[in-house]
Amino acid sequence: MIDGKNFIFTSESVCSGHPDKICDSISDSILDEVLKQDPYGKVAVETLVTYGRIVLAGEISANAKVNFESVARKRIKQLGYTNPLFNFTDKSPIDIYIHHQSNEIARGVNRKGAGDQGMMFGYACRETKNLMPLPVSIAHKLAEKLDEEKIKNPFLYPDGKTQVTVEYKNSAPYKINQVVIAVPHSKDLKHNDIKDFVYENIVKKVLGDFGFKIHNKNLIVNGTGVWHMPGPASDTGVTGRKIIVDTYGGYARVGGGAFSGKDATKVDRSGAYAARLLAKNIVASNMAEKAEVRLAYFIGAKKPVMQDVETFGTERKEKKVILDFMEKIMDTSVEGIIEGLELRKPVYLKTSTYGHFGRSKFNWEKIVS
Repeated sequence: MIDGKNFIFTSESVCSGHPDKICDSISDSILDEVLKQDPYGKVAVETLVTYGRIVLAGEISANAKVNFESVARKRIKQLGYTNPLFNFTDKSPIDIYIHHQSNEIARGVNRKGAGDQGMMFGYACRETKNLMPLPVSIAHKLAEKLDEEKIKNPFLYPDGKTQVTVEYKNSAPYKINQVVIAVPHSKDLKHNDIKDFVYENIVKKVLGDFGFKIHNKNLIVNGTGVWHMPGPASDTGVTGRKIIVDTYGGYARVGGGAFSGKDATKVDRSGAYAARLLAKNIVASNMAEKAEVRLAYFIGAKKPVMQDVETFGTERKEKKVILDFMEKIMDTSVEGIIEGLELRKPVYLKTSTYGHFGRSKFNWEKIVS
């Protein structure tokens, strides 16, 4: 977690049509389709997209029949990849290598244990209303707004990235030093036209919602000046490669595993959700200004082998009181997390873009009364 009175920090986000996010959303779409048919289904699916091709691979153990190809093509179409000029579309060839889950892994999971080992971190702070770090929160909103504008303006193509640099001082208000936007677009538009459009319709509006302003000269759009070919034709994508975007934008520690394509028995995902719920509730309850919750499991473990909290000297209650509070609001056994956060429901596609944390639609973002 970043600490210090005066410093500069940058976080990024990516749009839903970014190659890695195409993969995350396809993997999570498959997970959702399995859970619709079998809430106890076990899924670990990876997706790769590249020039003119899609590859699906992984393990599934479930009482469900899913047309993997159809799910992938539907999602790619939803993301706007229908133009043959992109050299990657919903009609591109798909290779499928999905098989049954390993019996050795299933043995531990079937006993209500963790589907893998690993450590997970959850973080919360008072920089924003949703108790998330400011740089990544703004970056996500810029990406989301950029995607909204693509629906209304066909000269903007799928794919895109955002980046925000925040200058922290001894106390608020902070300052936005720079915003970077990368967005592919039609060759018919000049660079200055795109920059002006992005500034007026996206950057000014999003920063205004956060109470900030930035001059046009501090906005960079398409650093090389040209971007016409979006998506996997320019950059291969893989599931789980945007874990920093998915969590806290590098501002706080994250665990060793990615989220998308994994059912909740994989504690890489469910443990991180539980840790965020605990950290957020600690801060929301005024026990600390900042909180980092740490969990760890081994494969087959029903309960964490590590459960601790760090408040970086901002605590208003003794550590024992905070630890007792954590025990009260969340049972961090694997089964306790799954049941408490209702993680057998098909909610995962919605998590695959704009970050897994900081959005009130998810159960791990709730304030426990």
